Amino acid sequence: MLGKKLVTAQKRGETRALCLGLGMVACSMMMYFFIGITIVPFYTKSVWTTETVCKVLRANIKDKVLCPDGKGSEDEDIFLYPCLQVWVNLTASGQEVMLYQTEDTLERNPKCSYVPDKLENSKEVKARIETIASNFKKYHTFPCYYDPGGMQTSVILSRLYPPKGLLFAFLWPTLMFTGGCLIIVLVKISQYVSVLSAWQ
Repeated sequence: MLGKKLVTAQKRGETRALCLGLGMVACSMMMYFFIGITIVPFYTKSVWTTETVCKVLRANIKDKVLCPDGKGSEDEDIFLYPCLQVWVNLTASGQEVMLYQTEDTLERNPKCSYVPDKLENSKEVKARIETIASNFKKYHTFPCYYDPGGMQTSVILSRLYPPKGLLFAFLWPTLMFTGGCLIIVLVKISQYVSVLSAWQ
């Protein structure tokens, strides 16, 4: 009687472990799919792939202008903020080009090097932009990214999804997938050993 209870408990434990492993594999596949349709396209579309050194030529803050926060032209998508324009000398080619914070900055507003968040306070935005401008004037040389193919003449300060960030995004689903497969393999080995012991 006790043996039957132990066998039943063992089967229940194996079933739960197997369900856990299959669940982990399924979740990791969903995470792979989500990363593949969100992060990977932005990474592959980015043409600013080569790092070089940029030297600041001038950093000017224009008066508050209407700058769109997105591709739409509705009034709710437009707000006032000081427009910071940073021009740099590209060491790789010696050209004078405009610097943008990220790829997204150029898409949101090609007139300004920095686009603040719409929800931020106007005073905080002004103080932040002034601080950024002073930092550019203080640190004249810094690393930046440019398009080696020449499709984009502008440069960016940092990439939204650098190679390390992409690898880090794939790290967790890979660990989950490996753990799920390991659990399934261990359960199958345990079942095989149990059957072999019962046969002997």
